[in-house]
Amino acid sequence: MNRPKPGSGPAAAGAPATAHRPAFPAQIPGLKPQLATRSAAVAQAAQAAKSPGGLGSSAKPGRGAATAPAPRGSGLDSEAVRLALVRRLVAQGLKHPAVERVMATVERHRFVDTALASQAYEDISLPIGLGQTISQPTMVARMLELLCAGRPLPLGRVLEVGTGCGYQAALLSLLCREVYSIERLRGLHERARENLRELRLPNLHLILGDGMLGYPAGAPYAGIVAAAAGPELPSAWLEQLEIGGRLVAPTELSPGQQHLVLIERTAQGWKRQVLDAVRFVPLKSGVG
Repeated sequence: MNRPKPGSGPAAAGAPATAHRPAFPAQIPGLKPQLATRSAAVAQAAQAAKSPGGLGSSAKPGRGAATAPAPRGSGLDSEAVRLALVRRLVAQGLKHPAVERVMATVERHRFVDTALASQAYEDISLPIGLGQTISQPTMVARMLELLCAGRPLPLGRVLEVGTGCGYQAALLSLLCREVYSIERLRGLHERARENLRELRLPNLHLILGDGMLGYPAGAPYAGIVAAAAGPELPSAWLEQLEIGGRLVAPTELSPGQQHLVLIERTAQGWKRQVLDAVRFVPLKSGVG
């Protein structure tokens, strides 16, 4: 997890997309053994995305190779708790095996306040401070599924607008080769850095900045996903999407009426689909 400086990166320097980027430190001073174990589990899931039968496999969780390993542990640390959540997501329509697996891998309770941890695996949004929320699991899974469906995994470079507490960024890091996640609120940006630090995800870069401008230094993107709704999609997002890329974002199509919108960029332009009715925090500009 790195934080690139604005104006740095491959686009700014004119370097190719494969330009070297510094990785997150291999060791963190004072890392507890149990945290290292969790980090290894996440790293193993990320590696599975690159191997046959892993995250990109057509096998379905609960019916083959796409589920997480056999449940172990107890309480909120138990894989059984996350697998129970995944079963509920599948019952509600989730079909993508890779999304099922990462939802069973990343511990959602690590990203919410301790007082709310007992509710982390319920299908509800929860406050994370500064008037923002962590989206309900069904919505997170839905957006990830739209981003990934019918595409080989791992995806290439992806931009997340609205890091929040860092939960969705962690999920994306297991589905993509590289993730840039931008947050406009400094308090949340710093909180996400702390939440994600122990996972040591070298392909995840956190940025403090105005998400409405996207992040041109990392463009073009195979995917862009946003966690806030505006009256229209910023033109910067559309321009930073590569040919064949997808943008998934809530949009306020009429006052008080938000819908999830899927944009696909083709050589001829952009195709738009208006999907589910949703409710997200408003999209704002600036850094605070």
